[in-house]
Amino acid sequence: MHVSLFDFDLPETAIALRPAAPRDSAKLLLVDGGHLTDRSVRDLADQFVSGDVLVLNDTRVLPAALTAKRPARAHGGGGDVDVTINLHKRVADQKWRAFVRPAKRLKDKDQLIFSGDLRATVFDKQDGGDIGLCFNLSGDALDAAIEAIGTPPLPPYIARKREADARDVTDYQTVYAKDTGSVAAPTAGLHFTPDLLADLEAKGVEIVRLTLHVGAGTFLPMKAEDTTDHVMHSEWREISAGVAAAINAAKSEGRRVIAVGTTALRALESAAKDGKLSAQTGETDIFITPGYKFQIIDGLMTNFHLPKSTLFMLVCALAGTDEMRNAYAHAIMHGYRFYSYGDSSLIWSQTL
Repeated sequence: MHVSLFDFDLPETAIALRPAAPRDSAKLLLVDGGHLTDRSVRDLADQFVSGDVLVLNDTRVLPAALTAKRPARAHGGGGDVDVTINLHKRVADQKWRAFVRPAKRLKDKDQLIFSGDLRATVFDKQDGGDIGLCFNLSGDALDAAIEAIGTPPLPPYIARKREADARDVTDYQTVYAKDTGSVAAPTAGLHFTPDLLADLEAKGVEIVRLTLHVGAGTFLPMKAEDTTDHVMHSEWREISAGVAAAINAAKSEGRRVIAVGTTALRALESAAKDGKLSAQTGETDIFITPGYKFQIIDGLMTNFHLPKSTLFMLVCALAGTDEMRNAYAHAIMHGYRFYSYGDSSLIWSQTL
């Protein structure tokens, strides 16, 4: 499919730079078989029935935005260089892939000096500002150093407008975050509060958790002109045996399974075969476009995504391209806020 099929006009004024406060006061657009209904996230429990299964991604966002200095080289190359870094994938105990600026001022074997005792050596520089970093610390010591000096890795469209601040430390983390490893938030989950989770449980909704560590590749723009030419970055995910059993029981009993966020959806669908979910730990690079046959998911709660993005393609696969184009046009017309800090939607599968 040509990527242009998933393009639409989005005014810059529709892009949210801060989240709704409180979290569950965000708008919620219900998308169900051609019907569009405006609601609020705090009304979410009203959309479910007892026995529904809600799947959360409990990943925790690492403060992966860092700054460092590349010292002047002894044999030419100018003076010291200030470098901004966004970690995007851990590849070994001491090694990360990262997007950096200015990439053209760095080369393999350069040393980067961070605050405190943290240091790193550049390796395997790629196009697009993507480099490898081998740190001088490992394990818990490296994680602690990054936590101490890093800031929330806000998406580029926010970072161009303002710097991350103390509010983002809380705002860019779900209230149920547990397992550190993401370099971008599972943003649909940012709308949940303890009270909302309690309301869902009181309604009889079964809440289960898995982990998918969100990588920056999920949000990178499409460079290919056809979907068949696009290569997804892989992301690590873990689905426990207990979660797999709970979801398989729900499917066998005809109960609905709803993913909170495209990351939870991708984790589930990547571990499914013949309509059954298996417990899995490892990488997934599943790329879902229209024509995909969903095996596990009946519904999806998700924010509003970029034009021509893999995430917009995913929601088109779930509900139909024409329906999602209409839903997004409705959202723009009615003042919904887009992207990571924006409003949300609850989309039911077109097969229900």
